[in-house]
Amino acid sequence: MVQRRPLDAEGDATACADAIRAHAVLLLERITTQGLAAGEAYSAAPLSFASADGGFVVVFRYGAVVLIGATATEAARIIEMVRPRVSAPIEPVEEEIALIGRRPTEEDTVTPGGVILLREISPDRLSLIADALAKSVALAHHEREVAAFFDAMEPVSRALRLGSAPRGGRKSFLQLVGSALMIQNRVSARVAARDKPDLLWDRPDLERLYARLEAEYELIERAETMDRKLQAVASTASAMIDLQDTRRSQRLEALVVILILVEVSLSILQICLAARR
Repeated sequence: MVQRRPLDAEGDATACADAIRAHAVLLLERITTQGLAAGEAYSAAPLSFASADGGFVVVFRYGAVVLIGATATEAARIIEMVRPRVSAPIEPVEEEIALIGRRPTEEDTVTPGGVILLREISPDRLSLIADALAKSVALAHHEREVAAFFDAMEPVSRALRLGSAPRGGRKSFLQLVGSALMIQNRVSARVAARDKPDLLWDRPDLERLYARLEAEYELIERAETMDRKLQAVASTASAMIDLQDTRRSQRLEALVVILILVEVSLSILQICLAARR
């Protein structure tokens, strides 16, 4: 579980005396949202609706659920209700928590301690917060996957540095390239970490709030960093595939040469035997 920075500043603690809790959970890989809302939905994509205890719930099709102001019992009920609709669930579940406070006399902002302060608590503002939290928790999961890729590539790099043949067949490197491309597709197309929510087309006055959330969770920077890492993984794996293909071609060429030599030797032997007769 990831929680943003601790409440170091006295102002943050004061502002959060009556703060509400936002809890983002990544269940992965895709959630079927049709028919999920028990009551009237605020929006359909992403699906947002009020929970039974008055909380605010947003469900993203790429596998994230954000619960704002929901009690622990209600949050657990909603998560269990969503789980059967999830394809390819992950373990452990990725989570992130943020606190939301209210300051009616000031503009929407994010404090140095990571507390989100709003002029008013409204579905549109909560939807923007849910969008940023969902993207952040999805990026956190994929960052773990990318780190695992680099761990898998380290023995290969070490073997090459020592001049020995790296372990792993062509199939394993192809799978690594495929996994890297799949994560790039999820982050760029499904999660759309660099894209602004569609809500901002109707509410341009909330762009400043989203810009601050985007900066707080470093969404664009993390997505770009992940792209660079994935490109490095894919290029390394592709280089290993090319190296193995080259070695295979050399082995085939050597085999062809050996067969030619054998055939020539047999021909010479036949000529010699024929001459003796």
